[in-house]
Amino acid sequence: MSGVNKVILVGNLGKDPELRNFEGGNMVANFTLATTEVYRDKNGNKADHTEWHNIAMWGKLADIAGKLLRKGSKVYLEGKIKSRSWEDKEGNKRYVTEIIADSFTLLDRKSDNGGGYPNDDNYNVNQDSGVTTGVDQADDDLPF
Repeated sequence: MSGVNKVILVGNLGKDPELRNFEGGNMVANFTLATTEVYRDKNGNKADHTEWHNIAMWGKLADIAGKLLRKGSKVYLEGKIKSRSWEDKEGNKRYVTEIIADSFTLLDRKSDNGGGYPNDDNYNVNQDSGVTTGVDQADDDLPF
């Protein structure tokens, strides 16, 4: 059996997506995503810990992210972990670990961030099929 490299995150964007275009028409969107864990410390006091993740989205997913996502947007995303290294201008070896997203769901509502979205529906976005609108958990067919 081969390994599994799957990441699921729910968090808020730390900055607007930064878009870059490459020769041949490929595009990448990079941003940070904050996930916050709330817990009780050993004294019973409420505490939290925020973890920052580097996110990369490629192709049409990057294009859509650049149009829909903004600093503070709440998103659910799925992808995989990828580590890479390079040598900087001073000759130092640099390393980064990032999440290569292959789909996301915008969890904000129009009223959450003052607009920017055509309607109040959630947006599901994936690399293969693009945008699906009209996802509303209150309207699902589940009996519970």
